[in-house]
Amino acid sequence: MARVVVWHVPVTVTGRTASLRLFRLRDGRRCAVGFSSAGALAELLGPEQATVELGEPALRALTAPLGVDELVLDPRLVAPPVTGQVTGQVTGPAGGPAGGPGGPGGPAADGTARPAAGHPSPRSGARLQHR
Repeated sequence: MARVVVWHVPVTVTGRTASLRLFRLRDGRRCAVGFSSAGALAELLGPEQATVELGEPALRALTAPLGVDELVLDPRLVAPPVTGQVTGQVTGPAGGPAGGPGGPGGPAADGTARPAAGHPSPRSGARLQHR
């Protein structure tokens, strides 16, 4: 009988319900992630990240109905470098308050909607690649 390797998989817990966290690859496709150890998961996503232990067959069975067929084992965060000074203050156009035209929650220059501050867009999330 084949041995099933257990992955540590990040979840979001709401009440008594746990939902798989899905991420995005560089090309925008959704993927599920698994970690070979709880320590590897905590190193990337933080020690407060809730997890479940699942075998690859179970993880694939949970993600297949969602159209997610990509699994990444032991991903690493890939993010653009931070440039300039980070102040933690959100400003709108011309240094005005956020939330006005062009600021978070307002339309972008091309007229598309932007997420409000503190409310990530559905396409946001860590970008992952294989180690």
